[in-house]
Amino acid sequence: MRRIVRAADLVADDVVIEVGPGLGSLTLALLAEVNRVVAIEIDPLLAGQLAATVQDRRPDLADRLEVIAEDALRVHQIPGPPPTALVANLPYNVSVPVLLSLLERVPSLRSGLVMVQAEVAERLAATPGSKAYGVPSVKAAWYAEVRRAGNVARSVFWPVPGVDSGLVHLVRREPPVSTAGRAAVFGCVDAAFAQRRKTLRAALAGWAGSPQAAEAALRAAGIDPGARGEMLDVHAFSALADAGAHLGLPA
Repeated sequence: MRRIVRAADLVADDVVIEVGPGLGSLTLALLAEVNRVVAIEIDPLLAGQLAATVQDRRPDLADRLEVIAEDALRVHQIPGPPPTALVANLPYNVSVPVLLSLLERVPSLRSGLVMVQAEVAERLAATPGSKAYGVPSVKAAWYAEVRRAGNVARSVFWPVPGVDSGLVHLVRREPPVSTAGRAAVFGCVDAAFAQRRKTLRAALAGWAGSPQAAEAALRAAGIDPGARGEMLDVHAFSALADAGAHLGLPA
């Protein structure tokens, strides 16, 4: 937990969102470093116990904690000062949706340090052309600079899980300039990777309405129709979505 907090590069006046605090091990480590932690816990039993745990272990820090007993995917408003950092051991089965939804809905988040399944960490931080590069890589890159921040062996947990874990560090940046908008760009990304082995001309036929329309959009964006989705960075996908919108494609 101390390693995660160190890697998060927090300062005292940060307002931290923690998702899935569980028994509160990371929560206690965060409260010792920052002035406010908002813990979002979907399990009502754990949510109800967290404040009592902090009061018992570190009563001097109890007033820094706020607990939201809700699904992180459904939280649309964070009470109090705008959050500036996300630091969490994310629930592995929903780690990518939770991460992307918080980056979308909480624009005040400047940085993040999350622990996820090792394979997911690799995908989030992957660069164009690599085997791990895909939808999570592009969508995370829309919001932030993403890098691996270390590995976490399964042996540090009890009971020992069946997977290793990885740390991912994010720093918010301005999204690519796009007239089509984020939703249109993400729709293009989803279509490009839905049939990963196909060329973009073929993979985007459904998105554009036909292979010919897909090729026209690709050429208008300066992209080789024979390329594959894993070769495009987030800026290329933005240009492609804009070209499609300019050509009046049904997508």
